[in-house]
Amino acid sequence: MDDLLSRIDLDELMKKDEPPFTFPKTLEEFEYAFNEYGQLRHIKTGEPFVFNAREDLHRWNQKRYEALGEIITQYVYELLEKKCNMTKEILPEGYGVMVLNPNENYLEVEKPTKSPLPSPTETSDEPAEKRERKDDKEGKKKKEFYEKYRNPQRETETERILIRENGSSEEHVLYVWDHFVSKAAAKNVFIMAHSYGGLSFVELMNQRELEVKNKVCAVALTDSAHNIWLQETTKSTQDWMQEHCRNWVSSPEPLDIPLEPMMPDCPRVSAGTERHELTSWMSFDSIFRFFSEFHAKEGEEAEETSNSVTTRSGSHKNKHQDL
Repeated sequence: MDDLLSRIDLDELMKKDEPPFTFPKTLEEFEYAFNEYGQLRHIKTGEPFVFNAREDLHRWNQKRYEALGEIITQYVYELLEKKCNMTKEILPEGYGVMVLNPNENYLEVEKPTKSPLPSPTETSDEPAEKRERKDDKEGKKKKEFYEKYRNPQRETETERILIRENGSSEEHVLYVWDHFVSKAAAKNVFIMAHSYGGLSFVELMNQRELEVKNKVCAVALTDSAHNIWLQETTKSTQDWMQEHCRNWVSSPEPLDIPLEPMMPDCPRVSAGTERHELTSWMSFDSIFRFFSEFHAKEGEEAEETSNSVTTRSGSHKNKHQDL
């Protein structure tokens, strides 16, 4: 019980000097804004975002970073709606053009706080003076320990509630495929997947191989995290990826320069940057040229099929007339 009371006292002591986990609600309140080049900069100093706003408070800095990230996420949503004329729909409603969000798999809610139990009256055979000296010594030792290795204010306890049928990136991609893409009237489907999105796409192929092959024309991956060995893909999937996929990876080589294959799945080319987060942007034009090539190829094959059917039906008609 002495230890419990000491911990409660130390918790209160820790909270005394530490900032609360409360942060601004807007970019303006954070004193940040995006410049004409789309770069996040401090309004007063013009400097990029600084993670370590307060030394030795890593968890507080992390929470501040996450709070700003939520604001930026909403800002990007607004840009997509206002500048790109896109419509934000909440699952399980439909899409026209689909932008998946496989990173949002749960809701985080606060757990109800529990009131501490009242401490019972303690009795001891030790003399009061000796007990006081002992308590003082132990309390000082614990205080010094926490002062040396102190953490930010204890976070509110939360629990994660998984979104139904969307509890992981892989589940989300499969859900969107089953409920939207597979039912869409579009005949030519093109997929672009970055990083872990590539892994989620390969998992989709593992689960819906024939459907994907019948619906998807081409797939562009950027610095994909997939692994055909660990994900146990079939030989037929690997062959299809070799023909219909291309992976733009971070590399010091110029854009579109072919790179050595690491696995027998899809060709690898340079994204023209060594920064993982820029691979999609740097290869943007190349990716749509890649898509255009496949679209033109699909159109030619469809025309050849149509001509073949017309010729056969014409021949059949002539024979019928002869008869």
